[in-house]
Amino acid sequence: MQAVQGRHRSLFFSDGRGARVWLALSAALALGALSGCSKPPVEEPPLRTVKLITVGVAPLSAQREYAAEVRARVESRLGFRVAGKIIRRSVELGQRVAAGTVLAEIDPRDYALAAEAARAQVAAAQTQRDLAAADFKRYQALREQNFISGAELERRETALKAAEASLQQARAQLGVQGNQASYTRLVADAAGVVTGLDAEVGQVVAAGAPVVRVAVDGPRDVVFHLPEDKLSSVRRGLAVTVRVWGEAREREGVVREIAAAADPVTRTYLVQVALQGGEPPALGATAMVALPAPMASGAPVAAIKLPTTALRQEAGHSAVWVYDPQSSTVLSQPVEVATADGNEVVVTAGLKPGQQVVATGVHVLAPGQKVLVYQEKYQNAGANRTLAAPQIGASQTSPARAAASDAAR
Repeated sequence: MQAVQGRHRSLFFSDGRGARVWLALSAALALGALSGCSKPPVEEPPLRTVKLITVGVAPLSAQREYAAEVRARVESRLGFRVAGKIIRRSVELGQRVAAGTVLAEIDPRDYALAAEAARAQVAAAQTQRDLAAADFKRYQALREQNFISGAELERRETALKAAEASLQQARAQLGVQGNQASYTRLVADAAGVVTGLDAEVGQVVAAGAPVVRVAVDGPRDVVFHLPEDKLSSVRRGLAVTVRVWGEAREREGVVREIAAAADPVTRTYLVQVALQGGEPPALGATAMVALPAPMASGAPVAAIKLPTTALRQEAGHSAVWVYDPQSSTVLSQPVEVATADGNEVVVTAGLKPGQQVVATGVHVLAPGQKVLVYQEKYQNAGANRTLAAPQIGASQTSPARAAASDAAR
């Protein structure tokens, strides 16, 4: 067997071309082994396009807006002063009523019978009083003739006074029963609009139970709910701006009342704003109340503002990406945020006017990463302006594309 293998090997190397093929195969195997042991090439991070804004000083709006509702300053929940079954309701939701309009009625028959009984008691008391008066007059004449004693006359006088008191009591009872009979008709106290119906015909209601709600004509209030942490910034008499939904103009208002206790469910405080002058808006209309933001004495009315999309969290602090035009890279810069102003934040430290900050996509960047600058078609005027830079198009080649092309070649 060994002799046969040696013979084949001698035949293979006897040919010069075979020797060259053998050497080529050995070199290829060696290169493959070396390439398998080497480390793979490190992939460079992708070249991302970012939108930049130039840091500048902009005025503070110094306002906070809250959604509100227009309500009547006086809204009465009217109910019967006596209990009974409702037999008629004369108004509907949204109907305008005048003062004295009958809104609803309950069954008056029991109260009419009670009034009749009170009248009978008055008649009986009247008769007893007249009889006691006649007796007193007759005994007074007998006393003048010394036919009776003075004590007997005093007894007759006392009986007369008791009869008069009984008559007054009966008359008062008749007045009470008469009032209760009139209370079976629910009457509007003032002109207004029916804003709610709390009972229907056929329902038995207790005395004082709300039946109809009426918004009284007159001044209007704008009502909104204030968070608990903002309560200290609002006081009675504070001037605010009110904008009713669907109206282009703004109205002036004054804080009229602040709830003394928070709502047990929402934990917010009800604030009522009185509108100043002008035609009162429609009841129930949606409005926006703009409150001036509290500012310390001597505080600036302008500051550096950034969109909220430019901020990110780094080690528990706010930070932004600052663009370096020399190296086309981004660097992390911690900043201090004072407050929010609409959809922007007010930065008090960490930035200077003129610096360029990444506005969007901050979560996909890394320190020292090269970026391309996005060029908007239209430039926006303002303190924070989008930086204009050449945009990569069909006629321009990025470094990543150039490297790929060289590798292919």
